[in-house]
Amino acid sequence: MTDLRIEPVGDDHELARWRHVHNVVVPPAAMSLDDARERLGRYRLENAYLGDVLVGCSTVRPPAGEDAVATVIARVLPGFRRRGFGTALYEKGLAHAHGLGAKAVETCVLAVNEDGLRFAERCGFVEIDRYALDGESDEWVDLRLGRDSGAGH
Repeated sequence: MTDLRIEPVGDDHELARWRHVHNVVVPPAAMSLDDARERLGRYRLENAYLGDVLVGCSTVRPPAGEDAVATVIARVLPGFRRRGFGTALYEKGLAHAHGLGAKAVETCVLAVNEDGLRFAERCGFVEIDRYALDGESDEWVDLRLGRDSGAGH
């Protein structure tokens, strides 16, 4: 893991790489480059590299609402899972969310992504909602970090 580096997305080339990981991991929510640019304007997006190889990406949505809930999403390409990359992305995203003043942290996982759900549960997240978006059949799971799992750092 010493070769793992996580870098903020800063240009269209890096944004295209972030978008690639996003679209591979959550194909029902695949987005265009314009959609990704809109996200970059609102959220912190980062890419993770093992040496020069792209292995994952993350999104941190800043705290919102009176509960100051931030969202931290770590995505790892299937061939690179179970090697600690998701943990590194998640921990960096969590620290960033807390630095922004988050009092609570949530994440969102595509229900068919069993690896993602197991990872979230191992990190201390608890399911709070399961739903399909209007007109779609794919099921999503919203989870919130439990009180004893670092949400109050």
